[in-house]
Amino acid sequence: MGEHLPAALLEACVVVGASSEKLRELYQSWQQSPVSNGVPVTLEPEVLHVLAPPFVSKLHTDSELVRSHGRRRRSFIRKKREHLSSITAATAQGRTGAEQRGSDDVTVPKDIDLVALPQLCFPDGLQVMSEPREEQFHFLVFTDVFGNKTFSVVMQCYKAVVDDLSQYPNQNGSVCPKVFSAFSFCVISKYPFFTALKDSLSCFLPQLRSCRVSDLEDRVKEFAAKLALVPAPPPGHLHLMFSLRPLTITLPSGEDRDSPTVDLQLHLPLLCFTPHQLLQVLSCLLQEQRVVLFSADWARLTLVAECLLLFLWPLSWQHPYVPVLARSMLDFLMAPTAFLMGCHISHFEEVASETDDLVLINLDNGSVSTSSSETVDLPEIPQSAAECFTQRCQSLQTQFDLSQCHSPSWTDINEHRAQRRTWQQNLNHDIQKITLELIVNIFRDVCSHLNYEHRVFNSAEFLKTREPNEQLFYTKVLETHIFHSFLKDRLNKKMDSFARMELSTRSETQKMKAKVELPRRPTMQEIQARRRSSVSDHHLKRQGMSLPNLSDHQSFQRNNLLHKINTDLVVFKTPPKPAKIFKLPDFPASLSFHSVQSYYMEIIQQLNKAIFSVQHENSALLARFYYLRGLINTLCSRRLDALSDFQSLCKTDTAIFPTPLVTWLVDSLHRDERQQADRRPELKRLILKVKTENEKTLNPGNDHVKKFELPRKPLSLEEFVRCVQECGIVKDVATIHRLFGALTDGQSKHVDPDLFRDFYTFWKETEAEAQDVNLPSDVIDQLDNSECVYKLSSCVKTSHGVGKIAMTQKRLFLLPEGRANFLEITKFRDIQEVKVSSAPVLLLRIPSLRIKCSSRPEVFEANLKTETELWNLIVKEMWTGRKMADQHKDPQYMNQALTNVLLMDAVVGSLQTQKSISAASKLAYFDKLYHDVPMMVPKVTSETLKHKINPSQDLPEPQTVHVLLYTPGQLTCSDSGSEMNPKLWVALSGGRVVVFDATSWSILQDCIMVGESQLNCMLGLVQEQVWIGSVDSVIYIIDTHSMSCNKQLTEHRHEVTGLAVDTREHKSQVTYSCSCDGTILLWDSLSLKVKRQFYLSCSRLSSIQIHDGSLWCGCVDSIVELKKSGTPQRRIVLPDDVRSSNFSCFIVMLEQGQLWTGCADSGDLFVFSINNRRSSKRITLSGSSGVKCMIQVKNQIWVGCRADSGGDGDGQGRGQVMVLDSETHEVDKELQAHTDSTQTLCSAEDRYVLSGSSKGDGKIAIWKVE
Repeated sequence: MGEHLPAALLEACVVVGASSEKLRELYQSWQQSPVSNGVPVTLEPEVLHVLAPPFVSKLHTDSELVRSHGRRRRSFIRKKREHLSSITAATAQGRTGAEQRGSDDVTVPKDIDLVALPQLCFPDGLQVMSEPREEQFHFLVFTDVFGNKTFSVVMQCYKAVVDDLSQYPNQNGSVCPKVFSAFSFCVISKYPFFTALKDSLSCFLPQLRSCRVSDLEDRVKEFAAKLALVPAPPPGHLHLMFSLRPLTITLPSGEDRDSPTVDLQLHLPLLCFTPHQLLQVLSCLLQEQRVVLFSADWARLTLVAECLLLFLWPLSWQHPYVPVLARSMLDFLMAPTAFLMGCHISHFEEVASETDDLVLINLDNGSVSTSSSETVDLPEIPQSAAECFTQRCQSLQTQFDLSQCHSPSWTDINEHRAQRRTWQQNLNHDIQKITLELIVNIFRDVCSHLNYEHRVFNSAEFLKTREPNEQLFYTKVLETHIFHSFLKDRLNKKMDSFARMELSTRSETQKMKAKVELPRRPTMQEIQARRRSSVSDHHLKRQGMSLPNLSDHQSFQRNNLLHKINTDLVVFKTPPKPAKIFKLPDFPASLSFHSVQSYYMEIIQQLNKAIFSVQHENSALLARFYYLRGLINTLCSRRLDALSDFQSLCKTDTAIFPTPLVTWLVDSLHRDERQQADRRPELKRLILKVKTENEKTLNPGNDHVKKFELPRKPLSLEEFVRCVQECGIVKDVATIHRLFGALTDGQSKHVDPDLFRDFYTFWKETEAEAQDVNLPSDVIDQLDNSECVYKLSSCVKTSHGVGKIAMTQKRLFLLPEGRANFLEITKFRDIQEVKVSSAPVLLLRIPSLRIKCSSRPEVFEANLKTETELWNLIVKEMWTGRKMADQHKDPQYMNQALTNVLLMDAVVGSLQTQKSISAASKLAYFDKLYHDVPMMVPKVTSETLKHKINPSQDLPEPQTVHVLLYTPGQLTCSDSGSEMNPKLWVALSGGRVVVFDATSWSILQDCIMVGESQLNCMLGLVQEQVWIGSVDSVIYIIDTHSMSCNKQLTEHRHEVTGLAVDTREHKSQVTYSCSCDGTILLWDSLSLKVKRQFYLSCSRLSSIQIHDGSLWCGCVDSIVELKKSGTPQRRIVLPDDVRSSNFSCFIVMLEQGQLWTGCADSGDLFVFSINNRRSSKRITLSGSSGVKCMIQVKNQIWVGCRADSGGDGDGQGRGQVMVLDSETHEVDKELQAHTDSTQTLCSAEDRYVLSGSSKGDGKIAIWKVE
């Protein structure tokens, strides 16, 4: 568990140099041979000192146990040695007993390899000479077998190791030579704080210059002990600062938990390479080549290598990574696997001549070559992404001095450093945006070829959508480990920087396609864009692009980056969020145990003040302060206080909750501490949460990635469903079941693999043919931008001449033979009749299709011959789909009809038998439904219904809509500087929340996960928050600006069933929540603290409402009004004759003095008089078997019901919405809302009412309010 303890800035400090024996021998040889005096000599470096925490000297203290017992360490046995200064008598007399032992055990952190460290600290070799050299820095990165990195900053300096003896003459009478030996001081950290550690060593350098070698270990230990007191900053916008005279040093934090920490100059590669060369380097890394960096500067190697890997983020390098290779390690370059390594420029010719297939990158002159050629013959990054990247890079200002020409000179070095740091952070932010945009533009379309349910990536289809000159690049990249890891994150729907940028930079076409699940076709707008981009005719005439085995044919539907990439620099260059800096107190003068504890207590006191100052203003910053205080309390062994701090993260930011550390704290609690924790409800709940999460980690979810492969054995129904979903043809399970019936024709329980291959091939051929349609410009101008050609007939004779019939999702039109014009046959909504006829041709009668429409008097007739029956099915299905879509105000009907049509076409094409039309007719779902069971929508319903939306459109099956919440635009961030639209929040099964833009009804977020349980209630607050109560007893809080769930309220012990807010207190927003056991909590919505708690005795508390300051509670057996003190003021129960029913919902109308109630198992409403508590009226809702929900809108009562199934026999009642007049108590409207029971209702500013249904329907109806 040691790796889960709070890591400090310093992991260890290692001193490397020459052994005293070798230095003594060298000194003696120089004395005896004056000729060789002063000639540099290279010696073998060795580890001299290893200094690692804990540095406190008090034994058996809790603090020491926390830092030492928790760390896994191994023993390093130092060689028996003497300090070089023991040559002098004075130093010999001062030698301690510990230094005179035969061996010395030094504990070393487990991740540090002391065997290779000396060579890496002196990659050019350790030199001893007669004159000192200037100090030099370089940087190291160690990677273990699990990919975990450890970072190091190395400072080399020269010290006079025999200064005392060098002043005396030798035997020849000459003065003894001075001996200067190189020492390396290696500071090792778990974090890539390259600049901070370099600054720290620079501050330590004056002490090293002045101290004697005999005092070296003590000075280094004191320096290391100070750095070990500095905690690492939590992820987020809080940086730490500490003073190490004469500098103040800043530790930057990562943007979030998944983002890397950046503490270096990201523009270094831009100074080494042109944008084109940099793209070549990144392309080599993406293709996992064997890459070697060269430079005469050892420090440059690691810094540039780290920048390059950061440029690939969120893709992560998976292969060996050694940015600095010592001379003795050059054989590493013979490794057969991909790698990224660096070595000195002096080895360039040797490496190039002796090793094949290497990419050689010279950082000093910016050249990129291979070991066999001066050029790199590798596929380049796609052109459009590369051009955008180049344009962005040219807009960067990479010279600090140019930006400061107008500024005065600095008289304080720390002010100058602060100004330079701010400039560098802004530049780093811009560079990270640019490189992230490059990765997004390269891999944007990957997500379109993923099947999340079965974790499948259809790489073959993805490749076919790439441009011809991009094929080789993607072919290589898709086979890499780096891409495979990236795919796992996409399949896990990880909301990282890639996902956020991909969403925010989608084109309008991509947003439109995200609204509906349709087979991919180019729209008219895309065809026009392709023509404007001057695509050659050669590319326009490709055929058979989607055949699995036609590798020489290319795809016409390519990535279209030319219009996907937004090169608007004004939009792109958003400034980074300002970071708060927390300054640590000065280091203690003494490093005794009590001094260190006092230092930690001083940090806690400063954090207490910081927490108090921001507790009502910035919850994200408050979370970071809690996190830091929890770390310090852990180091002080104040375990309960630490757990309390980490528990506070649930209310401030759960994204940074340190589960491993909290688990270790819980496991390390003493018996008395555990008893105290059990007496504190919040800690008891935290311990239970940690235990539950650890049990989940013992059974990790499926993390594999599959490639789609055509089946090789007969498919059962279940296997067929999986296979169809994997290949991306259709997701809907019910549709796939009908397709299975069509392919088997009801005769078999399995689909033959050859038949499935034929079906799949024909589906893709049809897709290719539709995309290859080269429509004349006049035709495109007369079609809507969103229209796509989905089917094209052969050239046939029609009543309007010879030509081809084309079908879009809206209409049929004729492309006359030999003429570049357009003749509309009909729109689907204008069709009145479709039938098969026969036309006389000579002595034969040719089958023809006759279409009568309202837009023109004459009947259109086409001699489609053998295609007639299929086109008859197709046109009828599209016609009925359009009628049902118009009647139900639901575009999903039309989309489903279009899918059915394309499946029919593929079935006929793959079967090619006499029964193929009969089989295809099984997919004519809407035509059959419309004629077998007429679904005429009542006039009142049609007039009131505005629209329908489907929150489950990306799921295989519909989900129950449990709760709806509408939030007006003003509830969103007002100071963000941008207009925020109102939103509709939809709670589906399993903790899934979908968010719609309530102006366009398009999906903004298709999945925000809030736990895994059913969600019961939602509430919008002015603090940019949406509260959601769950069956798992947690109240989840979603930030409406970031669209993330980062806070939790865990005070309830049972299922949360209701939320309410007192709108009279607009600023304070007093909020109530209730759970099914009768517990009611009063919250301060700013601090998220419980102000009051009281308990209502009832069988089940299901909802609460606030009216005029009174709290009304809906229980299954009664409706109770509570005073502010929590004392019941009145209780209303059902009449005796229906006492067995249970209340399901209620409405309080204080002005009318009425209480409206509904029951889940009764079709009656009961209206009570509030004053005399008696039932004033029973309202029977005709045809209803139960009331699920009620809301008041203006002077109307909207009631969501479950219709009586009657004799249907399916046991599933249809969803009704009854609209009653609140004054007359009469039913004004009876709306046929859904095909399953109405589950929830909500109002949108009294203009619309929205109803959500159970999973048999799963849709949301939007109703107009009169």
